[in-house]
Amino acid sequence: QVQLVESGGGLVQAGGSLRLSCAFSGHTFSDYLLGWFRQAPGKEREFAACIRRSGGATYYADSVKGRFTISRDNAKNTVYLQMNSLEPEDTAVYFCAAVWRYANNYKRVDEYKYWGQGTQVTVSS
Repeated sequence: QVQLVESGGGLVQAGGSLRLSCAFSGHTFSDYLLGWFRQAPGKEREFAACIRRSGGATYYADSVKGRFTISRDNAKNTVYLQMNSLEPEDTAVYFCAAVWRYANNYKRVDEYKYWGQGTQVTVSS
């Protein structure tokens, strides 16, 4: 059974940076496409970024493009989300997600089978 455990969330001022980590276990890490989603209070969970198995292709939501960078270390079974130039609108619980091999539509929540418990990111103005 795949398990995902996020870490690295916290409170940061607008303009600051955070790096989220997600530790993967229970299966072959390199077989999975990995994504980061976020959910703000009262809103639906939304796609932020994802990375293909090899790490050669990455995709971002327009709202984070140019500020966030997703990466993976297949030797450490970990995926990262580097978040720079944070804005109060980035405040949310951030979730790591995984799907075996690929997703037909990587922006859809229901494409991902495995989810972490989430880590809170709060950006103060």
